[in-house]
Amino acid sequence: MDRITDKIANLAKALHKPVDPNNEYIDYKTLRKQYEAQANQEISQLQQRTKKARVQAIHGRSDLNPKWTFSNLVEDSDDVIEAVSIAQSFIAAHDDPAWRQSGSHMMLFYGDYGRGKSHIAGAIAHQLIEQYEISVLYRQLSTLLEMRYFSYDFSAKDHVGQKFREASQELLDVDLLILDEVCVNETVLKKNTQSWLGNLLRQRLVNKKNCIIITNHSLSELEHALGRYCFESIKEYDTYKVRFQGPSRREGLIQDEAETQSVPPRYQPNQVR
Repeated sequence: MDRITDKIANLAKALHKPVDPNNEYIDYKTLRKQYEAQANQEISQLQQRTKKARVQAIHGRSDLNPKWTFSNLVEDSDDVIEAVSIAQSFIAAHDDPAWRQSGSHMMLFYGDYGRGKSHIAGAIAHQLIEQYEISVLYRQLSTLLEMRYFSYDFSAKDHVGQKFREASQELLDVDLLILDEVCVNETVLKKNTQSWLGNLLRQRLVNKKNCIIITNHSLSELEHALGRYCFESIKEYDTYKVRFQGPSRREGLIQDEAETQSVPPRYQPNQVR
């Protein structure tokens, strides 16, 4: 009795079609497994591509500095080491759906200039985007307040009012909002600004949206600058308070006088003319 492969070969000859001499019969179950494996591989590749596209889109909207990653951070002091440990715990907590649904969480970074507060906040955001596709928005508070101020110019022709309304909705919707330079160079915010920021934080609290607030003030100074209503909004969150201390990590523009004396004036680096 002819095998199925022989019948196929005879049929191919009758139709003047080429015959593969190495063609071997494969039973249905084996063939189905091969096709399923190939289909699963193609689906997996498609999922990886679509996830990569989603992550890239989130990064693109976040306005984060791409250099703010944990790999670029130098852990050379106790405050930074502790901050990184708390940050990693905050990130790991996102693995627990119950934690994510339990309420709103806030990290409050406060302390001296140049200690890496913005860098660590950005590193948290980058990792949350990569691991959990968390939507993130990084904004300096002063920039938002300027936009808010100019939005009241009804004669403006650049649609700043509409832009601010769209930005305000984005502030409410994003999963993680990072507000940097909060009350920088401000002893006390204006009353209407305190109310606006307090309402923003309270609405995010109700919607179980997380925040990171970064400030150079101490906590008592921040409470005074924000006002009681706004600061009470912060206290409603499940808050992680992280204090940064010590000298700035940023390189200075002015060198120590003893160092510059030995260098001819016209060759002094970072010389301000």
